[in-house]
Amino acid sequence: MRIGLAGVGRIGAFHASTLSGLDAVDEVVVADLDSSLAARVATEQGLRHAPDIDTLLGSGLDAFVITTATTAHAALLRQALAAGIPTFCEKPVAATLDETIALAELSEATDTPVHIGFQRRFDAGYRRAQAAVASGELGTVHALRALTHDQEPPHAAYIPTSGGIFRDCSVHDFDIVRFVTGHEVATVYATGENKGAEFFGAAGDVDTAAAVLTLDDGTLVTATATRYSGGGHDVRLEVMGSAGSIAVGLDDSLALRSAEEGATFPAGPPHRSFMERFLAAYRAELTAFCDVAAGRTPSPCTVRDALQAFRTAEACELSRAERRVVAMSEIPDAPVRAKATA
Repeated sequence: MRIGLAGVGRIGAFHASTLSGLDAVDEVVVADLDSSLAARVATEQGLRHAPDIDTLLGSGLDAFVITTATTAHAALLRQALAAGIPTFCEKPVAATLDETIALAELSEATDTPVHIGFQRRFDAGYRRAQAAVASGELGTVHALRALTHDQEPPHAAYIPTSGGIFRDCSVHDFDIVRFVTGHEVATVYATGENKGAEFFGAAGDVDTAAAVLTLDDGTLVTATATRYSGGGHDVRLEVMGSAGSIAVGLDDSLALRSAEEGATFPAGPPHRSFMERFLAAYRAELTAFCDVAAGRTPSPCTVRDALQAFRTAEACELSRAERRVVAMSEIPDAPVRAKATA
């Protein structure tokens, strides 16, 4: 399989290295708006590079991976769909809700598969939690607690382009709640504050946020996010049911320390970044994408899935701004249309 990858920043270079190590992949070709960067990454990893992304897309690819800046995702996905190339796209699909809706409709009108990069769906802990819910092992699920706590904030220049903490951080929690429970969000109430660097407020963002989600079956979800988790990178999910409870991320890397005398758990050390925390999940999702591109399996995370997580993030931003409960029916969605049959 010959795979092209556009965008060789931190996550792009990481994905290129992962792809080149997969048995299903014969060749990885990279490109970037900065052609010298693409050439350097290709040399360092023993890959090929194309002089530009348009040349890459026209070079006879079996699959395409988009890891560019968010602002380029939508246009590249449209190009790939027009060329009929199976595509993996890092989240978000687009910078705006309207464009995400348009891409969901476009994707569903074609037979070309698109796999969106919500890597938590491939983490062993989250998959175990989903199985526990689906099997009835936990009884009636009544509450979940999801969190994404970064150890330190990104560079100030990133924040104005991030879309805000709900779209950038909590969107992963919103997606995984749908994945684990099999239910949709019905209403949200969200808030946020700044106690850190001034550049968050200057961009209209917050550095710490919380949301209460009510799912369509009445299950309650609390989701928190922060850019300042000094104890380490902390990503967890707790699922509470009438017959039992289960937690994802509750291991020796837990970025918490007990206040109880004599407690020795967790032993540490904590994770320091999302790439470290989800190393195995990233490999698993790209392995799955190769199966999607080869036509062996359908996409495990579609553009419509990405849209639903994005809609929840939009509802949270509206709730935070207007300090009220927002019903998901207030947030535009893509209509579900049956595919045409011959």
